[in-house]
Amino acid sequence: MSAATSAIKPRQLAPLALSGPTTLFFIGLVLLPLLLTVILSFNSYDYTAGIQSDFTFANYLTVLQDEYYLSTFWRTLRLALLTTVITVAIGVPEAYVLSNMRKPWRSIFLLVIIGPLLVSVVVRTFGWSMLLGKNGFVNSALAIVGLDPVQLLYTETAIVIGLVHIMLPFMVIPVWTVLQKLDPTVEAAALTLGASRFTALRRVVFPQAALGILSGSLIVFALSASSFAIPGLLGGRRLKMAATLVYDEFLIELNWPLGATIAIIVLVANLVIMLAYNRLIERQAKRKLG
Repeated sequence: MSAATSAIKPRQLAPLALSGPTTLFFIGLVLLPLLLTVILSFNSYDYTAGIQSDFTFANYLTVLQDEYYLSTFWRTLRLALLTTVITVAIGVPEAYVLSNMRKPWRSIFLLVIIGPLLVSVVVRTFGWSMLLGKNGFVNSALAIVGLDPVQLLYTETAIVIGLVHIMLPFMVIPVWTVLQKLDPTVEAAALTLGASRFTALRRVVFPQAALGILSGSLIVFALSASSFAIPGLLGGRRLKMAATLVYDEFLIELNWPLGATIAIIVLVANLVIMLAYNRLIERQAKRKLG
């Protein structure tokens, strides 16, 4: 009995030994910094003495009662949702077309979609700033056709354009991955039974791709809501989003507790929205797919 017990113990400890290093890395690189940020958010700050070690809710009351911070949070939420909707509208059809391509065109267009990810976000955002600037390509093209120039740079429109360009691959790839696993004969059967192309897409293909759309939209929303470089370069100093607020409080105002408070509020809001959206989409997908 004891020999059998001693022989079982190493097998029982094997999963712990395999997952232990990863768990330690996760605790040290994610949970511990997050815990320290939460603790820091409850400290006060004095511009002459620095960070105080007392416990206070003043930072949260300051943020949640200030119209400036609330308007910035609303702008962040609105632009992140708009970016997600636009990437779904563009990325899902693009993924469907990509899934129906044959080799070698599929590999070529897949490389075109993934290729921009190899270029720095800052470099691509600078490119958009040159295109959307006062003397950029867009206004030059409008001048050629006799139209007045428009102010695009340092507007919410510029931020959304930059975010959609950066986030589009994160929508296309999950949806394309799901569509690759679908049986193509199911759509062909719907067409054979008299369904139109649009009806087959709406009733057969896209409901089965709902999990890919869910994954892509969650990634796009989270990355858009926490984006820093794109709002900072295309929105300027006037149009701030949550990440630029955190940057200002940490590195310009040096008010680390207030910056930590803003970061925690944004994190909690993102989690609540993403979990609610996840439950909604999964419930609809189960209802449609049975």
